[in-house]
Amino acid sequence: MKSTTFPQRVALTATLCASLLVPSLSHAQAKSEPLERSFCVFDPVGANGPLFAITKTFQPVALKQGIKLNLSAYTDEKVAAEDFKAGQCDAVLLTGTRAREFNKFTGTLEAMGAVPGEHEMRLLYNTLSQPKARPFLIDGPYEVAGVFPGGAIYLHTRDRRIDSVEKLQGKRIATLDYDEASVRMVRHVGASVVGSNSANFAGKFNNGSVDLAYAPAVAYTPLELYKGVQPNGAVVKYALGYMNFQVIIHRDRFPDEAGQMVRDESIKRINEAYEIIAEAEAEIPKDVWMTLPREDTAEYDKMLRKVRLSLLEDGVYDERAIRLMKAIRCRVDGARSECAS
Repeated sequence: MKSTTFPQRVALTATLCASLLVPSLSHAQAKSEPLERSFCVFDPVGANGPLFAITKTFQPVALKQGIKLNLSAYTDEKVAAEDFKAGQCDAVLLTGTRAREFNKFTGTLEAMGAVPGEHEMRLLYNTLSQPKARPFLIDGPYEVAGVFPGGAIYLHTRDRRIDSVEKLQGKRIATLDYDEASVRMVRHVGASVVGSNSANFAGKFNNGSVDLAYAPAVAYTPLELYKGVQPNGAVVKYALGYMNFQVIIHRDRFPDEAGQMVRDESIKRINEAYEIIAEAEAEIPKDVWMTLPREDTAEYDKMLRKVRLSLLEDGVYDERAIRLMKAIRCRVDGARSECAS
C-alpha cells in the first residue's frame, strides 16, 4: 500500500465513515427535492485540515444521490459533541471516548484491555454489523451508524526499564483528563495524572514533562513521539485499549433503515482501515517495540480487568458490552484466566 501521512490516515478513516452516509440515504430520498442534512466533522486543523478537506469531496457525490450535505469543521471535539447534542448537527464524527455520552454501549468498546488485538476487534465489528445488534446501537434519540477501528493504543515510555505495572508507580502519565476511564487507570497503578488532550500530550511527552503517554501507532511519526522515546525509551507491544471512530446520527432526521445500511457497507470496507493501521505499526522500528514477558502481560491483564470492573460498578461502562467483549476474548483465547469463570 502506498505510504500515507498521519493526517491522510486519519482522513481516510473518517472518509470511510462520511462516504457511507451517502449511498445509504439515497434509497429513501425522493428524486425531486434534495434532503438537507448537516454533518459535523472534528478536525484538529479546522476547515483547512485533511479530515474536513477529504470529507468535502463527498458533497457533490451526495448531491447526485439527492442529499445536500452541509459540513461543519470543528477543531474542538468537545464542542462538536455539544453542538450535536444541542441539535445543531444531524450527524457527527467523534472518537469512541467522546461518543460515550451518546451511547454507553459503543462508548464501552474502548474499555482498557477489553479488546486485545485485531482478531478480537474484527469479531466485535462483525457482531455489531448484524441487524439483530441494532438495539444496542440505539440510545434514546441517537443511533451509532458506523464504527471504525483507529488502532491499538500503546504505552510510550521514555525509559524502557519501566516494563511492569509495579514500575508505573509514581510516574507521570499524560492523561486525557476528560476520560474518566483513563484517569481511573492511571490512579489505580499509583501513577500521577498529568491532565492533557489530543493537542498537547505529545509535546509533554517529547519535552520530558511526563514519563509516559499512550497513543495509537498512527501518532508515532507525525506527532514525533520518537523524540520522547529516543534514546532510552520504547513502545510497549501491549494493547491498553482499541481506539475507534464513530458516526452518530439523530434517528428522527434520517430514514429508519439508514443506520443498518451504513453498517452493511462499513463491514465490506473494514480492510481499508486495517491497512492504514498496519502500515503505521510497521513504520515503528523493531528495536523500539518492547514485548513484555508473559508474566508481565498477565499482570497488565489483571490490572486492567480490575479497572474495567470498577468502572462497570460505577456505571461508566455498559455491562452488555463488557460481557460481549469477554466472550470474544475467550473465544479467541480460552486459556485466559478470566475464561474459567
